[in-house]
Amino acid sequence: MASESSFDVVSKVDKQEVSNALNQAAKEISQRYDFRGVGASIDFSGEKILVKANSEERAKAALDVFESKLVKRGISLKSLDAGEPYASGKEYRIESSIKEGIAQDQAKKITKLIRDEGPKGVKATIQGDELRVSSKSRDDLQDVITLLKGSDLDVDLQFVNYR
Repeated sequence: MASESSFDVVSKVDKQEVSNALNQAAKEISQRYDFRGVGASIDFSGEKILVKANSEERAKAALDVFESKLVKRGISLKSLDAGEPYASGKEYRIESSIKEGIAQDQAKKITKLIRDEGPKGVKATIQGDELRVSSKSRDDLQDVITLLKGSDLDVDLQFVNYR
């Protein structure tokens, strides 16, 4: 009798890497010539990342610097939830946050994808903000991982607890 193998699908972000990317971006913004005199800054306040500048274009450019630092540190931009620039007094602001966990609607979309396109006999169950995928065949689980990596989802996925 073959035992059941499984793995978990999660969406987690290394907070230390985000902090490092934020510090690098803040340093670059403070030193770059094209950001001189435009009041550009980026800082982390609790759960929100706040980008400020005196024009919409400079605020977007500062956010772009932060995004490039995230990519260099191996963090997917799917984890960054950046808002639209809005005017606040004389400055423009962009509020962003880091998404962690798989939202309920995304989890349902992933389980439907596994059910429709994955190998037969593979079960996917939602457990809070994670998914548990199980099957009798380890090869089927590998096929599911390949399927999820190849699909265009709005979530950065990692695969853990493979056993």
